[in-house]
Amino acid sequence: MSGDGALEGLLHANVPPALLPGLVFGRQFMANIAIKITTIKREARQKRHERGLRVRHMREVEGKTAFVSGGASGIGRGMARAFADAGMNVMIGDIEDAPMQALVSELRQAGAQAECVRVDVCDRDAVMAAADATEARFGKVHVVCNNAGVLVDGRSEKVDMDNWNWVVDVNLWGVVYGFQAFIPKILSHGEGGHVVNTASMAGMVNFRGSGPYNATKFAVVALSETLMEEHRKDNLGVSVLCPGAVNTKIAESGRNRPGRYGGTDDSVNAPMAALLPDAIDPDIVGRQVLEAIRDDQSYIFTDPGLRRHIAERFRRIGLGFDWAENCAALK
Repeated sequence: MSGDGALEGLLHANVPPALLPGLVFGRQFMANIAIKITTIKREARQKRHERGLRVRHMREVEGKTAFVSGGASGIGRGMARAFADAGMNVMIGDIEDAPMQALVSELRQAGAQAECVRVDVCDRDAVMAAADATEARFGKVHVVCNNAGVLVDGRSEKVDMDNWNWVVDVNLWGVVYGFQAFIPKILSHGEGGHVVNTASMAGMVNFRGSGPYNATKFAVVALSETLMEEHRKDNLGVSVLCPGAVNTKIAESGRNRPGRYGGTDDSVNAPMAALLPDAIDPDIVGRQVLEAIRDDQSYIFTDPGLRRHIAERFRRIGLGFDWAENCAALK
């Protein structure tokens, strides 16, 4: 029975008039206590929420250490340059020795603390060794950018298994090995840190003729979102980079394909290559990634104009739910 109903019942029970003021006061007192309890519970929930979502901004990055896989060229090189310009220590990991050494020399000449380590991200032991080398050289690591990636073209059912395995090993397992190697080291020192996983707009919407690439980039988005949830209460930020067209050598990925996947391939993905000259400069993307780390921004898009493709995908997904509402099998 509600408070009002209880009081009305007492009045109808011929309660002596002398007792009514005390009953009314008691009702008001209990109502005030209930309001107070509700307020305390609400404030406690808010405090728990704030603890779970505490700010992890790495606004001050100077002197911190970053590792970048695929760091010798393209977006990785842009990240390395941006980090070095901000006063960070930079460890570059890549499979291409010459451009990696050239970038280290460039960064050192500009006054940065930079080193490099040759690493094939398909090799878990090599990635673990790269993490150890980064820690040994700079003492602590704060940022890991799992950036290495490759692309092959062709219809999904016609891409040979060597290429399927290569793309999955680089684009997916390379990211997994990266966060397995570096996250424990970042969490160990208690200073906070950030993980950046490079996916693609192909991790948000599918493009024809890129089945292996699409599949792995969707997986990277999913893993990044999982890490965001798993480390929500840790001093660790997580971002997933979903670039549109960037002027890199992604169309020439075959130049670095190891022998166990069929060896090097000098062919060029012509449709992709045609887009690249007018694409965004990777150095701009590198600076954007640094800004995202400082702002603890979860999703990094390089082309806001591509929002329409995501909106269209979710429109089609919505149509699937509309159909399900009228599906005879579910009635």
